[in-house]
Amino acid sequence: MRRATSTLLATVTAVFALAGLAGVASAHTLPVIYNGALGYAHTSPTASPPGANEPCKPSAAHPRPVVLVHGTFADMSNSWQALSPLLHDRGYCVFALNYGSHNGSGAVGIYGIGDIRASAAQLSSFVDQVLASTGASEVDLVGHSQGGMMPRYYLKYLGGAAKVHTLVGLSPSNHGTTVNGLLTLGSYFPGANSFFGACPACEQQEVGSQFLAELNSGGDTVAGVEYTVVQTRYDEVVTPYASAFLSGPGVTNVLLQNQCLLDLGEHLSMPYDHIADADVLTALDPAHPAHPLCTPIAPVVGG
Repeated sequence: MRRATSTLLATVTAVFALAGLAGVASAHTLPVIYNGALGYAHTSPTASPPGANEPCKPSAAHPRPVVLVHGTFADMSNSWQALSPLLHDRGYCVFALNYGSHNGSGAVGIYGIGDIRASAAQLSSFVDQVLASTGASEVDLVGHSQGGMMPRYYLKYLGGAAKVHTLVGLSPSNHGTTVNGLLTLGSYFPGANSFFGACPACEQQEVGSQFLAELNSGGDTVAGVEYTVVQTRYDEVVTPYASAFLSGPGVTNVLLQNQCLLDLGEHLSMPYDHIADADVLTALDPAHPAHPLCTPIAPVVGG
């Protein structure tokens, strides 16, 4: 039985090595679960995802800690069951937070719904804590949905540009979405749509909102930060899908289907899409690009 288990583990490791996603071998290697159905069903919203928020000092190979930023209605646990252990296994210091809870209280387990300006201030405080604990001078940010857009307010208005090297957005709501898109997103999270009337972040992410006009005034980017946007043409939340993309210096926009026509992933599957996660690895370490296999990716579930 032990021999069969070892053979299975070796086979799985070989497959992900071919995909360019194998982690750094260590006694602390964590399983990477590319399954959004399992990830979003995770029932511990205040629990850190695997490999995150542990005492850590950055290495010479990866000198910047990575901070993971979830999206609207989501949390750090259900968003990062794949990407957090993937980064950990490759030797990164990984941190994640919850932000934007209902009325400032996390008791209900619904996050990412508070005023985005206030959420950006929470991110600012968290980044300061990460820098203090690790001794690093900068971090990299990786966010999904609102989590890929909200940090831009931190960079532009709260001094974050001096503390952030790279921002990677997975289907970020950079130029807004529609009410239907937000209701679609809420339908994936039980009870989320009951908070829709008390969701400042929902209103702020609507196309044409005052917040988005403020965020995007004077250009999408700020000097000194590298930006990567990874998007799918099947996004049913951020619509049209190209509204996720940024313009300006230091920007790389990636459309998944230009890399793999078999990728049918949509908004929710992005953190659990091994091709999108490989693009994250490349954005964080462009000198060592990942080369994932083109394999079928399912909506919501990922793979």
